Amino acid sequence: MSVRLPPRTTIPEDDSGSEEGTVSSEEDDEEETWDDWVSDSMKQRSCQSLFEDKVLPSVEEALAYDKETHGFDLDAHCARLSLDTYQRIRLINFIRKTNPTPAVVASVTGSEDLFSSDEFLHPALEDDPLLQIQSNDWSDSDAEDTDPAKRIIALEKRLSAAKQDLADYRALVSKQLDFPSLLAAVNEPGPAGAQAAPVRDDDSHYFQSYEANDIHQVMIQDKVRTSTYAHFILTNPSLFHDAVVLDVGCGTGILSLFAAKSGAKRVISVDASDIAQKAKKIVKANGLDDIITVIQGKVEDITLPAGVEQVDVIISEWMGYALLYESMLDSVLRARDRFLRPGGVMAPSQCQMMLALCDASEVSKDRVDFWDDIYGFDLSTMSQDLYDEAIVDVVGPETILSTPSVVKDLHLGIITPRQLDFVSSFKLECTVERRTKVNSFILYFDTFFSPDGQPVPEGTEVKVIRESDPVLAEVWPVGGRAAPQRRVSSSSGKQPEAPKITSFSTGPQSIPTHWKQTLFLLREPIVVNEGSIVTGHFHCVKSKTNSRELDVEIHYAVQTGADQVAGVTVVQMYKVR
Repeated sequence: MSVRLPPRTTIPEDDSGSEEGTVSSEEDDEEETWDDWVSDSMKQRSCQSLFEDKVLPSVEEALAYDKETHGFDLDAHCARLSLDTYQRIRLINFIRKTNPTPAVVASVTGSEDLFSSDEFLHPALEDDPLLQIQSNDWSDSDAEDTDPAKRIIALEKRLSAAKQDLADYRALVSKQLDFPSLLAAVNEPGPAGAQAAPVRDDDSHYFQSYEANDIHQVMIQDKVRTSTYAHFILTNPSLFHDAVVLDVGCGTGILSLFAAKSGAKRVISVDASDIAQKAKKIVKANGLDDIITVIQGKVEDITLPAGVEQVDVIISEWMGYALLYESMLDSVLRARDRFLRPGGVMAPSQCQMMLALCDASEVSKDRVDFWDDIYGFDLSTMSQDLYDEAIVDVVGPETILSTPSVVKDLHLGIITPRQLDFVSSFKLECTVERRTKVNSFILYFDTFFSPDGQPVPEGTEVKVIRESDPVLAEVWPVGGRAAPQRRVSSSSGKQPEAPKITSFSTGPQSIPTHWKQTLFLLREPIVVNEGSIVTGHFHCVKSKTNSRELDVEIHYAVQTGADQVAGVTVVQMYKVR
């Protein structure tokens, strides 16, 4: 970390036990520590406002200026959220790096990803005095002990964490032990005769939905999806040759079949749905049951077959609408942490969530305006909730009205489940040629496969598959001949080639996929011109009512005029389900 806070230091004592230098008893109470001296000296240095380039003569004046001009009191906000030293540093650097509006900053709750991100421990301004002073108003461990109000806040946080731990424990008992009496023992006491609330089950319907043929037919017929996976697996025999492969959420086992064909010596295929029973028959029908082992169960609960402790590659098609819908990625990351050997490869290795402005007027006509006049009757009440729901549909490339912005970059080798709830800033520059109304944000995702599992180089362009591209011919047997495969490379004294990246996009520029795109309709369309800039923050968390659904908030403002001053920030909330 590049910011060091001075330790608390008291004046040294002489051999007699009294402090060096004679002071009166009244002066004892006012003796300055090293902390006080450093803090005071820092407060007298010039300091830049948090929300503009204006520099004030001192820290106090900068904080007072932000409070008066922008309505944001940093110390009060840190105290209200009970932020510790490092969380306060992250908040300051977040503001300076991402330039949010004061309203956006005031809306943070302290649970956002930014408060645990190492990115925001690095100063946005060199030698920023705001990072090096200690305020009496924001909570640290000492303040917790002395300030009853702040101590209550801290205790409430601990109580909330304890309740979550208890809920997790109940879920574990429910899944693994199935002891009703034990569940009753850990239930919180309630009124006499009261029934304990059942543990919420977000999984049963989810897994049951994958038992039918139709959903697997749709996914396999998605040639962007299936051909890209096949291309990566079949053209990287150096990765799969003699490898042990884990296929998480195998479905029919199609990816496992590709892995076996590419030379894997062992494939473990896991699915919690009853589709696993059909996958076993498919494997046997293709004569690969000596390589592929199908296990029915949750990957969080299973054990690997005897003799297998770790795997070399994990393949999975876990992506949902808006990428994270269904929360299957949590299971894939659990499998990574349990089974993937050090240096093993995740396939895919990286996904990026892309946000842009969109003209979704055709979708709006079909979904919203449709209800305005039904056989002469006004049924518009039916459409009112549609502005609270994300719409999954397909739009054409001509509907995109801005450059896209990456709102979440997921490196599958290192990302953690808690980082899947996040807040990210965005900046969208309009590409329209004339004054235009924007009635929607659009979200899609790009997916990358790297043979070494490392993040793709910055600036790597995703492959966009169009209708005329012969993608299936690259992997599907044609004229009785199998698709060509690369040979396993041998060392010949030449410089090794950079790993070839395989990728696909679910955006409007590509052939439509079964993921389509996710549209967030605006209640009030915004008017933009060429070069207009829309800035804001994208909030995405798992739903509290169903962990496989998503709650999304979009905070946005349009910058107008020659000086690109941001207008009023608008907040709209959506469900992805």
